[in-house]
Amino acid sequence: MKIIAKILAFTMLFLCVIQVCACGKSEDEEGISVVCTSFAPFDLAREIAGDGANIKMLLSPGADSHSYDPTPKDILAVNKCDIFIYVGGESDVWVEGILSSIDNPNMKIIRLIDCTEELYCEEYKEGMEHDHEHDHNDEEYDEHVWTNPRNAALICEKIAEALCSVDAENAGKYNENLASYKAELSALDEAFKSVVSEGSRKTLVFGDRFPLIYFVKAYGLDYYAAFPGCAADTEPSGATVAFLINKVKEENIPVVFHIELSTGKIADTICEATGASKMQFNACHNVTKDDFKAGVRYIDLMWDNVKALKAALK
Repeated sequence: MKIIAKILAFTMLFLCVIQVCACGKSEDEEGISVVCTSFAPFDLAREIAGDGANIKMLLSPGADSHSYDPTPKDILAVNKCDIFIYVGGESDVWVEGILSSIDNPNMKIIRLIDCTEELYCEEYKEGMEHDHEHDHNDEEYDEHVWTNPRNAALICEKIAEALCSVDAENAGKYNENLASYKAELSALDEAFKSVVSEGSRKTLVFGDRFPLIYFVKAYGLDYYAAFPGCAADTEPSGATVAFLINKVKEENIPVVFHIELSTGKIADTICEATGASKMQFNACHNVTKDDFKAGVRYIDLMWDNVKALKAALK
């Protein structure tokens, strides 16, 4: 019911905005317009488009994607764009209501969870804190599909296809960018495979949310974590923390991870009790304001993950 109410609210907001604002592009908005809800699709789009498109990210750098609400300006940007890219999970629940009322029949729409060969549901692993905001009897797909580099390549193919469709004149450039970037993703994939094959363990511990199901499934890894990927809670029970501490001790796990933009407090507690090292593992859902300004890329963050994974599996 909460989700339905939220969709209806955003639909009403959209209709009000459209009534008072023009929907066409202004003269200073020349070129292809691509609007993305969060960092991963934004960065993949700019890799493929190069300088051939104006690409906008709706989520502010440093913000949590799961608590994002669109502004009237954001809704107008979606209505006017040539290509709209969104994730499609619960954090993007507002999108469905907007798209049902959109006044842009030529807009190309890409939903990331439709770009993968296989979808996985969120998991509640042993010891994990249950999120009381969700009904655990209902299966919910994990939305963080881009954390597997092979899925990122599939997403890039869809982005290139959309760009070629709206800008056929520059199709050769987009396909060239696609081929180059897929080679980078392939090298990244091989690096992860190598680290896993050379590691002495297969288990990761996250003192945090765990938005990396697609990653561990891709490389045959196991994990334990405080919360599932889209959990609303941020404070685990003592039992959850104790379970993770015992797991680190029992398996002599050298690294406890936290994800980006997290306080890292849970990981700190586990590390203090076990002597493990705390490290960041990037889920690439967003970046800090400084990293955004510096032009940090998905591929950069994932190569940092290669180093972190090597330390965790030694």
